[in-house]
Amino acid sequence: MAVTSDQIVTAAIHHLNDNPTASMAELAEAAGVSRATLHRHFSSRDDLLVALGSRALERWEQAQESVAITAAARESDPGRLREALRELATGLVDVADEHGFALTDHAMSVHPDLLRRADELEEREIALFAAAQRAGLLRADLPVRWISNTWYGLLVAVRESLRRGDVARRDVAGLLVDTFFAGTGR
Repeated sequence: MAVTSDQIVTAAIHHLNDNPTASMAELAEAAGVSRATLHRHFSSRDDLLVALGSRALERWEQAQESVAITAAARESDPGRLREALRELATGLVDVADEHGFALTDHAMSVHPDLLRRADELEEREIALFAAAQRAGLLRADLPVRWISNTWYGLLVAVRESLRRGDVARRDVAGLLVDTFFAGTGR
């Protein structure tokens, strides 16, 4: 049976989550294909990383869409905004767990298409954070981009905590939200 690019990407992301410096040979082995087969799908490690980044961004966007982030950013009710942030956190925990490598890999921050798309998705979250500030849910004295960076940093902490087994998977979304609101909430 022929291996698809999608199967290779899935295997590669799981391997890179454990070994971020893995070579193409190691990634081919993790995917159960020869190095030649891997190169038929992805001509270079950078091409593979772009595919990994694209998938991670798709999942990030799906997490945002599952909470109707654009509509939520137009809310003024603190309760609804809090719930949207909780739901978003739950979805993003899954993304951080599944695609943790992409959170801090250098290729994700230099490829122009990935960077543009990541900026667009971040802007959606910034709009939600700004709405939460206007509603009095989040501190108005903090720059909204600081709040966004704090959120991102907590997602990196989620990834590391899950990878190391420091917290139970079932508890991590609550820890993310509680920590976020303890530092940025009113």
